[in-house]
Amino acid sequence: MTQSLGTVLQHAEKERDQAQAALRRAEEHARRARAQAEQLQGYRADYQRRWTQQFSRQGTMDIVQCYQSFTQRLDEALAQQTTLAQHADAGVERMRQALIAAETRVASVRKLIERRQAEQRLAHDRREQRQTDETAQQIRWRQVQAAQADHAARADLAESAPH
Repeated sequence: MTQSLGTVLQHAEKERDQAQAALRRAEEHARRARAQAEQLQGYRADYQRRWTQQFSRQGTMDIVQCYQSFTQRLDEALAQQTTLAQHADAGVERMRQALIAAETRVASVRKLIERRQAEQRLAHDRREQRQTDETAQQIRWRQVQAAQADHAARADLAESAPH
């Protein structure tokens, strides 16, 4: 693996780790926002139930107006918190998509490194095969040369020998 690809991989992994951490933070934020909205909803239902039990029969106009005003503020707070929870959920989805993109980058860099390593192994194997072939060819050439020299030497002996 080349050093530059190793650096690219480290950078991609760091970005992925940061994306994972950001997603965890966004999920926690969304969970808290939903929990708070649920808590407000529960409080509103409880308040409405208590109102119905205590003041629905014998409430004065001032008490009814106070109830309505407080209920309106609760409704506004609940709507605001619900919107905040929805935005937090959308943020979670954005962080999830960012994490997927970061994981894809890490996988792509790893795949590139694997391909480069495979190419290097193949080039190395080809060089070794070429060297083996050349060595075998040289050995064969020497054998042929030796056989020819031996044949020539025998022929010279045969010619110089008395008949």
